[in-house]
Amino acid sequence: MFGIVRPCSHRLGESLKTEWMAHLCGLCLTLRRDHGQLARIVTNYDGLLLSVLTEAQAGRTPDGRRTAGPCALRGMRTASVARGEGARLAAAVSLVLAAAKVRDHVADRDGLLARRSMAAAARRVAAGWGRAGAHSGATVGFDTGVLVEAVDRQLGLETLAGPGTPILTVTEPTETATAAAFAHTAVLAGRPGNATPLAEAGRLFGRLAHLLDAVEDQQADALSGAWNPLAATGTSRTEARRLADDALRGIRLALREAEFADGRLVHLLLVHELGRSVDRAFGTRACGHEPEGSFGPPPGHQAPEAPGHPHGNPFGGQPPLPDKGGFWAGCAAALGLCCTCKVCCADEFEGPWSRKRREGCCANCDCDCDPSCCEVCECCECCSCCDCGL
Repeated sequence: MFGIVRPCSHRLGESLKTEWMAHLCGLCLTLRRDHGQLARIVTNYDGLLLSVLTEAQAGRTPDGRRTAGPCALRGMRTASVARGEGARLAAAVSLVLAAAKVRDHVADRDGLLARRSMAAAARRVAAGWGRAGAHSGATVGFDTGVLVEAVDRQLGLETLAGPGTPILTVTEPTETATAAAFAHTAVLAGRPGNATPLAEAGRLFGRLAHLLDAVEDQQADALSGAWNPLAATGTSRTEARRLADDALRGIRLALREAEFADGRLVHLLLVHELGRSVDRAFGTRACGHEPEGSFGPPPGHQAPEAPGHPHGNPFGGQPPLPDKGGFWAGCAAALGLCCTCKVCCADEFEGPWSRKRREGCCANCDCDCDPSCCEVCECCECCSCCDCGL
């Protein structure tokens, strides 16, 4: 469950990459702490947006971070990770939507779920996640019933949809669910005035998520005979792209109406990276640094003239050499690298024992990001690079 907002660390810059990873790891560890190890598999990029939005509005506080222990996916390093109500809201939404996804696969008898024993086990897992999500939501004052109702209504709309049905009729339940989740971040952050613009941003984000999922799956669905909203309603890719671009503009305008203590990461994710997601789905533009796992983005491409920083060292001088890890910690890190395919698929990874940056076997970069802008503002199209108001 990677999500549609999949930022490339090549463009994030060091400080925003650290912040993004803090929220991603915070979501993962919140799921583990509150719901057990198995729940960590529902960690996804879009869910952590709720944690990001909450902190962006409330401002970062010392209580909003904790030091997490070593993890193989961080090269067996400790890290400062997000915690608090934003992370719990993200966990609750991720669990409920993952439960719905599992139930949907069971109903479709996908793959191994065609077997009764596997389907029964999957239903038990989904039921457990649904209860856990509802409990987590209640602890932060969010009624996950709106998500469950939206999922149930979605199934009915898909059954009735046919040629000529407006595609926005099919996307409406997803829009309603994401609008409610985005708006609740304003409540958690103590900024009730942000609820309306964030609900609008969430509604349009839900529309985009549904459209891009349909576009990316259209060919595979046609081959397998699976239901696809574009094919079912007779919506062309041109019309889908027009709706996606309109949603992008709407999100951008809605975010301008909201007040943030620090909106840099929100802006980068929901304006620039979301736009790249649309380009990637429609095959119009992409970055060579694609994420390969649900627990974090791949490291950025290493510039040969300045190891350790994707665009050289913006502060001058040579970057410090990384500390070497111990033997057993290196073994654990190596196992993590192999199990997550980072050794082969990542553009760059950290050596498990030396901690030096290594290129993956299939490393390839075609990112056209402007280094001078990245060094100044930590994203490729903001501040002096465009009139986006950041």
